[in-house]
Amino acid sequence: MEFRLDLLETKIEFFEAINLKSLESQIEKSIDINRALMLDVYSISHQSTFNHRTEKMHFSAVVHFKIKR
Repeated sequence: MEFRLDLLETKIEFFEAINLKSLESQIEKSIDINRALMLDVYSISHQSTFNHRTEKMHFSAVVHFKIKR
């Protein structure tokens, strides 16, 4: 029986929220969790859209994590 540990080298996570503060909170929690996996933020992309049905803004973000070198 062989026991191997492989490191996670890259990871992409998607987030969405109805306000910017909530989106920021979600991303901060994810950064802390991924830091424990030895992953750092490589890039963040975000976007906001106006929802005509609810007449509110909708925020989304993509965070790309890569292994610390």
